[in-house]
Amino acid sequence: MSYFIYILECSDGSLYTGITTDTSRRLKEHNFSDKGAKYTKARRPVKLLYEEPSLNRSTASKREYAIKKLTRLKKLQLIALPK
Repeated sequence: MSYFIYILECSDGSLYTGITTDTSRRLKEHNFSDKGAKYTKARRPVKLLYEEPSLNRSTASKREYAIKKLTRLKKLQLIALPK
């Protein structure tokens, strides 16, 4: 099973980073379901700005942690990189 690290932009302009096995499903959960993160529930709607594949949950979690430690500017630079 492959994993994805993703970055969402919330309605207040803040950024949220997470991991999932299905980005489309997770985006719907963040926007319309109680399964969305507590942080995003209060900041709907959210939109997907970035996704990055990962081989497994362990590497995805490590990458998620590294991205969460970045400054907002660094995250925006990551999002702007050509894919």
